[in-house]
Amino acid sequence: MSITNTPLSEQIRIVLFGLRNAGKSSLMNNIFSRDVSIVSNVAGTTTDPVTKSIELGKLGPVAITDTAGLDDVGEIGELRIKKTLEFLEIADIAVLVTRADLPISEVEKKFVTEVKQKRKALIVALTFSDRDIEVSKSEFIKNYKYVKIDNLSKKGITELKNEIINLYNEIEFEISPLQGLVNENDLVVLVTPIDLAAPKGRLILPQVETIRDALDKDCAVLIVKERELKLFYDSLKIKPKLVVTDSQAFSKVAADIPPDQPLTSFSILFARKKGELALFVEGLRTLKNFPSDSKVMILEACSHHVQPDDIGTVKIPRLFRQLVQSNVEFEFLKELPEEIKLKEFKLVIHCGGCMVTRKKMLSRLEKLKSFGIPSLNYGLFLAWANGLIPRAIEPFAYEYSLYEK
Repeated sequence: MSITNTPLSEQIRIVLFGLRNAGKSSLMNNIFSRDVSIVSNVAGTTTDPVTKSIELGKLGPVAITDTAGLDDVGEIGELRIKKTLEFLEIADIAVLVTRADLPISEVEKKFVTEVKQKRKALIVALTFSDRDIEVSKSEFIKNYKYVKIDNLSKKGITELKNEIINLYNEIEFEISPLQGLVNENDLVVLVTPIDLAAPKGRLILPQVETIRDALDKDCAVLIVKERELKLFYDSLKIKPKLVVTDSQAFSKVAADIPPDQPLTSFSILFARKKGELALFVEGLRTLKNFPSDSKVMILEACSHHVQPDDIGTVKIPRLFRQLVQSNVEFEFLKELPEEIKLKEFKLVIHCGGCMVTRKKMLSRLEKLKSFGIPSLNYGLFLAWANGLIPRAIEPFAYEYSLYEK
C-alpha cells in the first residue's frame, strides 16, 4: 500500500506534545515543508489535534499529530488537554517540544513521568535553540534523546527525522494477519462474500491485508465467494493450509469443507492482530448464564452506512437475544464512555478493529479489564453462535488450549 491509501490504523503514530507556544505547530510545518498547522504568537492557537502522514525511511508511512498545549487554560482548555493526553495512549513515539530558553515546567516533568510509565519512546525537540539553553532545561535534556531545533532557519529538522527513524527497534509493530499460521508454498483459501454490506468496487481492509500478507509469505491464494467455495474446493489437488471466511458466512463455509480443514475468520485474525485474542476467548465464558436485565455494549471502531441487516446493530443483537439472553439492553458506541457509565455494562462486543491501531485497542481492553468487564469480538461471537467454537480458534494453539481448559 502507498502512503495515499495506507490507513492511519496501520501507520506508526508520532505525536508532538508540549506547552502552548513551544513551537509545535511550526515544527509540524517544517517537518512537512508546508503549512499543515496554524502558527501564531497567540497562546493556544492549536485547539484540535492535526494529523498528517509522511514517509519516513524504514518506518514507512507514519502519522504525525500536532496537539493542543499541555498547559491550556479554562474549561475548554481542560477538554483540550484531555484530548491531547488521549493521543499519548496511541502514540508509538512521543516528541516533547520544549523551548530551550525557558525553565523546565512542572507540567512537562509530569508529562515525561507519564510517558515513562506508559513505556513510550521519547524524543525531546529543543526549540528556540538559537538562544542560550536555560540551566534547568540543560540538566533535564541530559537524561533523554534530544534534538536542537530552530524553526526559523529549519535547522535540526533533518536530524529530528533521523532520530525518529533510529527508534525503529524500539517500536512494537503489529503482527501480520497470517503470522505463524502459514508457510512458504502453502495454499490459503479466502472466502469473501459480495453482499449489500460489501463496498462497491473494492474489498474491505482485512481482506486486502490478508491477501497481501499471504503473497508476502510466498503462499498461493484462492479467493472465492461463499456460493462458489464448494465447487472450487472439491477440485483442489492439494489441501489448503487454512480457510479464512467472512464471519457472516461461517455456517455455509463450514458445511462446504471437510471437518478437518483448518478454518477461521478475518475478524478473528484481526482480533489477534489488533487486540488480545486470549482475552476475547475468555470472554466466551460469560455467554453461559448471562444475567438478565443487563446492558451490552456494541463497540465499533469506524463509521459506516448501516445496512438493513447490519452485523453490529442488527445481526449480533438478534443472535444474542435468541441464543444467550432475551432480556438485555444494547447500546451502540464508537468510544468507551466515562467511568460512571462504563460500569453499567456486563459485556462489550468489539468489531474487528481494522480501523484503529493496536495500541488504541489494547488501551480500551486494559480499561475494560480494570473494571472487570469481559470483552468479545464480532468474529468470535459469530463463530460461537454458529457452533464453530472451538474449531474457529484451533489454528491458534495458545488460545485453543485456553478454551479447552
